[in-house]
Amino acid sequence: MCVGIPLQVRRMEGSVALCTDLKGREHRIDTLLVGPQPEGAWLMTFLGAARAVIGAGEAARVSAALDALSGLMAGLPVDLEAAFADLVDREPQLPEFLRGPRT
Repeated sequence: MCVGIPLQVRRMEGSVALCTDLKGREHRIDTLLVGPQPEGAWLMTFLGAARAVIGAGEAARVSAALDALSGLMAGLPVDLEAAFADLVDREPQLPEFLRGPRT
């Protein structure tokens, strides 16, 4: 399974961002795909590289979902509806390029 991790930029060192997650853990992230980012910017990261710049709200939602998954794997009770509120009561949507021609 591929999982992106939201991290917040603390400072840049060339093309590497020194970042922290919401638990305060530090990470060194390659920013060649997204370019240099200012302090405080949120990045969606995967395997040590930034894949996208995201907002603080999205970072919080993803972090809550990841915490819920960790809790489930540890056998803890988890409020899945709260952790995945953006998925509750909605139909999945295909990306635009897979929807086909409009009639």
